[in-house]
Amino acid sequence: MAEKPILHRDNPDAEPLIGNIKVTRTDWLNVAMDVLVTDGVEQVKVLALAERMGVSRSSFYWYFKSRQELLDALLTSWDQTNTAGLITQAETPAETITAAVLNVFRCTTNPELFNTALDFAIRDWSRRSGPVRNLLDASDARRVQALADMFRRFDYPDLEARTRARVLYYMQLGYDMAGLNEPYEQRVSMTGSYLEVFTGKPANPDELAEFAIYAKQYWRA
Repeated sequence: MAEKPILHRDNPDAEPLIGNIKVTRTDWLNVAMDVLVTDGVEQVKVLALAERMGVSRSSFYWYFKSRQELLDALLTSWDQTNTAGLITQAETPAETITAAVLNVFRCTTNPELFNTALDFAIRDWSRRSGPVRNLLDASDARRVQALADMFRRFDYPDLEARTRARVLYYMQLGYDMAGLNEPYEQRVSMTGSYLEVFTGKPANPDELAEFAIYAKQYWRA
């Protein structure tokens, strides 16, 4: 009796994989992402990843031609998660500028919308790689541009829109990098004041209440 296929390659027209191959392309990416975040890009090695998953290194080559292709896939995943996530939140329709900024706060509150640890890992990687530095610079520019466009939609003059966008973006990066161990109550109590600093406008209490409910899912009490 023929052995049943365990999984298929990413190409649906390819022959199924037979035998003791138990991981998918997504598994390789996820484990590589974990190692990138915790140990840095130098430790993202095919043999080490295979040992961590308990599979043969040869199974890696069903999905990737080389380690470089895996690294490129990690960069693509980062861009599609973090850069696209922040831009999407900045472009989300809102009735007020404070509600629009709260949409951006949701992005950096919810790790499914923006993976802060991954962003820091990419920044660390960029210090040792010119091409990654170029990708990061382009990503930062796109993010800041999206935030500036957000302020322009609410009739902020161009220079002010660009300035407020940079203050909002780089303050948020620094805030996350500091890793402040704030209780939920303290952090959410300051949200209105942050909004006034970023926008020059007072926040609507209903907006703040809605955001507080959302944030509580992700911020530890």
